[in-house]
Amino acid sequence: MSSARQGTFAGMPTPLYAASPSRLLAWLDCPRRYRLQYLDRPAPAARPQRAHTSIGIATHNALRDWWLQSRRTPEAGARLLDAAWIEVGFRDAQQSREWKARVIGEVTAYLRAVDPDREPIGLERTAAFKTDTLAFTGRIDRVDERDGQLVVVDYKTGRKPLRDDDARTSLALALYAGAVWKTLRRRCVRVELHHVPTGGVAAHEHSDESLVAKVREAESIARDLRRADTAYREGVNGEADPHEVDTAWFPPRLSPLCRWCDYRAHCPEGQTVGPEHSSWAALEASPAEPVPDSDVEGARP
Repeated sequence: MSSARQGTFAGMPTPLYAASPSRLLAWLDCPRRYRLQYLDRPAPAARPQRAHTSIGIATHNALRDWWLQSRRTPEAGARLLDAAWIEVGFRDAQQSREWKARVIGEVTAYLRAVDPDREPIGLERTAAFKTDTLAFTGRIDRVDERDGQLVVVDYKTGRKPLRDDDARTSLALALYAGAVWKTLRRRCVRVELHHVPTGGVAAHEHSDESLVAKVREAESIARDLRRADTAYREGVNGEADPHEVDTAWFPPRLSPLCRWCDYRAHCPEGQTVGPEHSSWAALEASPAEPVPDSDVEGARP
């Protein structure tokens, strides 16, 4: 493909690759799902929203709005969750009512441990940074300031309890910290996962070196994505064999998570990994069963 066709001309620098956490992680999870979600046009229809995603969206919205209240009490959080509730994906109205009562209790208990007078620096804050390769943008649930230190807070609503190692290894959290540092021009190395169902906090304090390592990891993914995106365009434009491009660049990464995939209907290989889970299956799954993260950026409006 000529450089002019790609929107550049000879001698022009290579444009930065623009990516969010959801785009980077979609590629790592499954190249086929990445293609279906981000490249195919018209985009194939995703399956209807699942119950655990509805819970995640409602909880995030209620916790965001709680900080906008003048009277921040746990009871106010309960009322906000009740108002934000989404009755999509549940088995029936009875299951939705039971889970709403349960999640209201969890949000109320979580807020009892939150200092309502400690104003966040940001709520659902957009932060970004650029390197020689990558233009990263992310939306962060909450940014706190504690003892002069900035802290990235990410809410989690899945049923599985979290460990500090989950915070340590999270690529998204590390990139959020780097983006906060760059956007607010203040050092930010502490990241926290707040598990609303249990009130637990999984935390990690990065070193400057470990943050740089995570940025380098994201740059490596971005380089792979640039090559994959180019190969896809060449297949679409007839300059390469579409089947060969799909086989080489966008193979399905088969795993138990295929039973949860929003794009399963468009992936014959993924359909071979057992029957599809019901829309409410995550609410009944055991802690050991792999369930997709409904809280990754992009799952919420």
